[in-house]
Amino acid sequence: MTTTVYVDGQEGTTGLRIHEVLAARRDIELLKIAPDKRKDAAERARLLNAADVAFLCLPDAAAREAVAMVTNPKTCLIDASTAHRTVPGWVFGLPELAPGQRDALRATKRIANPGCHASAFILLLRPLVDAGLVPREAALSATSITGYSGGGKKMIEQYQAVPLQPALTSPRPYALTLVHKHLPEIKAHTGLARAPIFMPIVGNFYKGLAVSVPLELKDLGTTAEAVHAALAARYAGERFVEVMPLRDPDTLEHGFFDVQACNDSNRCELFVFANDAGQAILMARLDNLGKGASGAAVQAMNVHLGVDEGLGL
Repeated sequence: MTTTVYVDGQEGTTGLRIHEVLAARRDIELLKIAPDKRKDAAERARLLNAADVAFLCLPDAAAREAVAMVTNPKTCLIDASTAHRTVPGWVFGLPELAPGQRDALRATKRIANPGCHASAFILLLRPLVDAGLVPREAALSATSITGYSGGGKKMIEQYQAVPLQPALTSPRPYALTLVHKHLPEIKAHTGLARAPIFMPIVGNFYKGLAVSVPLELKDLGTTAEAVHAALAARYAGERFVEVMPLRDPDTLEHGFFDVQACNDSNRCELFVFANDAGQAILMARLDNLGKGASGAAVQAMNVHLGVDEGLGL
């Protein structure tokens, strides 16, 4: 059977990649909007309601407007914006989140695609909160370094301009108000009582992302081995989430962590590094345009449709 798909906002970074991936699939019929009608509400509404699955690759306000246009109860919406990630009635599009998440994705017609920083943090911490190794009330912090593609078209143009502005040649921390759009979903979907102190950093490279979370294991009454075992147990058999060896020897041999090692894939790799003093750093890396955006959206669609979860990925 052929599934009809419409990508609303296919000109953006995420939408363009989703469109490219699906265009190569024989089981997908892509509905396209004429260039001169991209802002035509009636035409957008027609295509949204004609689709079996519609991806919303839009700013938050535009995504909410698109949802209001949909009257066909058979249309499954997958929203890549921040608008619905903590809204009741919407299922978080992270199949590996917890047991039963795939069943929820199959049953729903409203899927909220996770953010890139959030996916990495949640995949690291949710199993530890569920296992009681990290209490819900824990005061956590996280640092995330990401490629500039996560900033969208405007930021991509800035980083690809010739000559490059001197300020863009070095990593740039941002969200210094301690407010970031991914924090509500991080809190909601890890089960934490409060959001972590979060420091995102954008670097002079196109894509790739790594989140780091420090833990004082002695204060938590646990060990690196227990943390690693909890992650390994949760993700045993998962195709796209891999728990790397404790104190990963390959990384330690080189001495530096490769933020871009999962690029051009839908993988997320999880690491536990620790010392003998009871301190640890948990790290997760992914492609912010893959498992952090378009890859995650396609994976969620595959789960919803009941086809091979890795189809096209």
